[in-house]
Amino acid sequence: MTLVNTLEFTKEELLDRVREDAENLFKSGTYYCSEAVLQTINELLGKPYDESVVKLAGGFPIGMGRTGCLCGAVSGGQMALGMVYGRIEGEPMQEKMFEISAKLHNYIRDEYKSTCCRVITKEWQGDGFKSPERKQHCYTITGKVASWVANELIEDGKVQVK
Repeated sequence: MTLVNTLEFTKEELLDRVREDAENLFKSGTYYCSEAVLQTINELLGKPYDESVVKLAGGFPIGMGRTGCLCGAVSGGQMALGMVYGRIEGEPMQEKMFEISAKLHNYIRDEYKSTCCRVITKEWQGDGFKSPERKQHCYTITGKVASWVANELIEDGKVQVK
């Protein structure tokens, strides 16, 4: 997602753009799921962190290093939430961090019956992430997570829209 003036977009327009940008970063091979979410939200926020922040998400794709555990998009979403609600040494933990983190977890769990990559993608088990259907499924989840995070940031007044 290239830097944009969020005030030029309605909420719906911005959420569509965030979803599309995250999906396209993944589809293009630029990034995997976790990286695409983190990069997209960093840009949505006006890049409070330089582009190297995406390196933090490098070990999380395909369920944490291809182990099939926590969905990489969810991991990226959690890191993106930390950019806004996280803390640095000496600061107290914001209760909002726990609340919104749980809310993202529960959103994906309710939508897909799990947050575990291997469960969410069990239909394509053993395909080595090669089938077009599996890839599309994961692109969609990536876009949904990025859009969900953006929506929460808009609702909380952290991102302004038209």
